Amino acid sequence: MSTSPPDPGPAALRDTLTALQMERDAILLYDGLAALERDPRRAEAFRTIAADERRHAAIWEGRLCEAGVELPPARGPRSRMRFILLVARLLGTRAVADMVRALEGDDERRYARGAPTPNPAMKADLAAMAADERRHAETWERLAEAPRGDEAAATLVDAERAGRAAASVAEITSAESWHRGGAGTLRAVVFGASDGLVSNLSLVMGVAGATPEPSFILLSGIAGLLAGAFSMAAGEYISVRSQVEVLERQIALERAELEAIPEEELEELVAIYRSKGLPEADARRFAEHIFADKEVALQTLVREELGLDPDGMGSPWSAAGGSFLAFTVGAIIPVIPFLLGTGGAVLLVSFGLSLLALFGLGALVSLLTGRSLLFSGFRQMGIGAAAAIVTFFVGRVIGVGVAG
Repeated sequence: MSTSPPDPGPAALRDTLTALQMERDAILLYDGLAALERDPRRAEAFRTIAADERRHAAIWEGRLCEAGVELPPARGPRSRMRFILLVARLLGTRAVADMVRALEGDDERRYARGAPTPNPAMKADLAAMAADERRHAETWERLAEAPRGDEAAATLVDAERAGRAAASVAEITSAESWHRGGAGTLRAVVFGASDGLVSNLSLVMGVAGATPEPSFILLSGIAGLLAGAFSMAAGEYISVRSQVEVLERQIALERAELEAIPEEELEELVAIYRSKGLPEADARRFAEHIFADKEVALQTLVREELGLDPDGMGSPWSAAGGSFLAFTVGAIIPVIPFLLGTGGAVLLVSFGLSLLALFGLGALVSLLTGRSLLFSGFRQMGIGAAAAIVTFFVGRVIGVGVAG
């Protein structure tokens, strides 16, 4: 006697529809990246991942059909996906690696914890999908590590396919290595501008609370812009310079070990690949292939053994210049109205313009975090407004006290 499938309930049904849309978004994303990518090996890697996402979408479509739910029509990708494809079109697919890895990490954690359905029959499917998402993130790491060129990229698709057999539940719950890198330049620019905007808006409002004289407010705003921008630049230079020196020292030590005891270093790399789930023969084959080039072997050991990225040694001067410009762009917004006019309304214009800019920055942040655009925008606006209002009243108290 056959039995009908259990009613998934409204919450589980809603989550299943969300999961289906998430996979459809991923299909559009990877199809788009494959179409934009000029390197045929990287494009093939993207198409391979897109095939996984199609399989995931088919699983959710099957679950909905079993529940007697009509499949929703396909629609365009979310704004976050469109933004990633726009950046990839302008700057290349390498420029969006951090954002896509973050997406894969979100999906892997979602499936690993059993979401979006508690149905026991889905346990194996969820584990397999979580393993797929983790392997996708690792593929992005290999794409980032590989030098440009067909020979270096030739192992990418093979490694992706070999990873299918190596994925396991143990891999799903292991450390998520793709979070080491952060979200790259875009994140630094967005948050640098946000820092400049909030800090200088607070300064302008604090001085305005103490004195209504526009010239004092303007002078304070310009001083705050310059002081903050130079401080950010100096701090970023020192930070990046120190990181580069530490990384150079670690690479030098690893290079010395590779020259002195290459056999032991080879065995260490084999052990690392085995710990990731590769069989002994495959792990040794990959390690020996890498050790055929000493420089590639050194870079791989630095990444795999030390968790460092030799390609991540950015220029301290570039970092300092980027921080200076990002802070300046944000900090100049509250000052602009005072450069163009005078009177009591200028302060309100400055405050309103800054709130609009804060909302825009929050909306950009949502493209990195995956949160709602409105939520991120209003949250950023609320935090900045609260800081500005508090400093305004603090300035008012100080101004009254000084005047008294």
